[in-house]
Amino acid sequence: MIPPRIEKVEALDDYKLKIIYANGEKKLYDMKKNLQYDFYKNLNNIAYFKMVKSVETTVEWTNGEDIDPNELYDNSVQMSY
Repeated sequence: MIPPRIEKVEALDDYKLKIIYANGEKKLYDMKKNLQYDFYKNLNNIAYFKMVKSVETTVEWTNGEDIDPNELYDNSVQMSY
């Protein structure tokens, strides 16, 4: 299944991403587990981490780091607000 389009993403200080999907779902994705991999090493810089942008069904950063859309959607927790 293709996840819904992302309307907005916000990087939080604790390396979490607050994501609002086009279907109205609000989810929280914890990036801390990803930071151990070389591919994501630049994201350890919180200023760079906060430069995240949404692209269709996923998020990405300027140096090409991104997250598989299914990983992002399936492993995010539902937010109530």
